[in-house]
Amino acid sequence: MESRVKTKRVCTIEPKNDIVPTRSWDAMIPEILSLIFTKIVPVEEMVRAVSLVCRGWLETVVGPYCWNEIDVEHWCRSHWNSCNAGNRRGGLLIDSVVRKLVRRSKFTAGKFCAYRLGNAGFSYIANCGRCLKVLKIPVSEITDQVVEKHAELLVNLTELDISYCLKLTSKSLEAFGKHCNFLTHLKRNMPPLELGAVAASETDDDEAFAIANTMAGLDHLEFGFARVTDHGLCTILTACKALTYLDIQGCWNVRLEGALEERCKELLVFKTPWTDIESESEGSVENDSRGDDQSSD
Repeated sequence: MESRVKTKRVCTIEPKNDIVPTRSWDAMIPEILSLIFTKIVPVEEMVRAVSLVCRGWLETVVGPYCWNEIDVEHWCRSHWNSCNAGNRRGGLLIDSVVRKLVRRSKFTAGKFCAYRLGNAGFSYIANCGRCLKVLKIPVSEITDQVVEKHAELLVNLTELDISYCLKLTSKSLEAFGKHCNFLTHLKRNMPPLELGAVAASETDDDEAFAIANTMAGLDHLEFGFARVTDHGLCTILTACKALTYLDIQGCWNVRLEGALEERCKELLVFKTPWTDIESESEGSVENDSRGDDQSSD
């Protein structure tokens, strides 16, 4: 009676000709495979399909090698939209997925990008501690209390995006600034407001003061549609000596009076509160002039 011989499944690349030898992907070390996967495979496909190909690929995807940089913002947006935006179950699932990915990274992720993150998800990401350098979580539901509790863990953070996080205030900015001494890039854009919709009584320089008092090393600041005034802006420019990029589009309470405008123009990149309006006006004038030229022809 013939004995059955067990064969090992091997992942290979078929040779294009007789000269190119067959290469066993199963024999590649996880570090090399992870570099390939993270460059060409979306996160959702890496989890759902790549891990099913062979044992070597499964071990690579399950291990921390593929999860040094985690970007699930696109998946979070798609999932949130499919849940009819506002469904609490959508937020819970996002936090659950975030927890699983952080665990796969063995809490060594250096970059994390997500959308509509909740307090639970943020708390779990904070466990990456000193490893985490880039954190982008726009439109998230996190609160000041959670940020103040966990910001002390993110001491090596260099880039932060908390745009459209409506539950955060100057307290969170102060907490990040106090503990994240290497922070150089900050995005704190807010939802657009109509020109003139913000009354003088609604101005608020608290966030500007928090940035100035705790983030002196900033190089890049996006502060669109903030309720900041000339006073708050001046405080930032005085404190943040390394600043080269400043975007205050939609900050309708800023007047750029006195020497403030000249100080802003000394920056490498400066986008005024009226940059979009000015660009649209220039485009309109250019189109009108083209139309006149065609009419004369």
